[in-house]
Amino acid sequence: MERQHYIVDGLANENIKTQVKNALEDIVGVNKVCIDLGRGSVEVAYNEPATEQQIKSCIENTGHHVE
Repeated sequence: MERQHYIVDGLANENIKTQVKNALEDIVGVNKVCIDLGRGSVEVAYNEPATEQQIKSCIENTGHHVE
């Protein structure tokens, strides 16, 4: 299992947290999503066929910038 950690701009409230989490959980292969609003971080545990680029693109498609 792979694990990636991202710093994401704009994680301001529970609605945004839920939106990002739901989008990531729709990716085939994503097992766990942990979002820390205080730190603005997203941690994703995944297996194939999910890829790091697919996960990053998914976050950006919700309207947030990955640092």
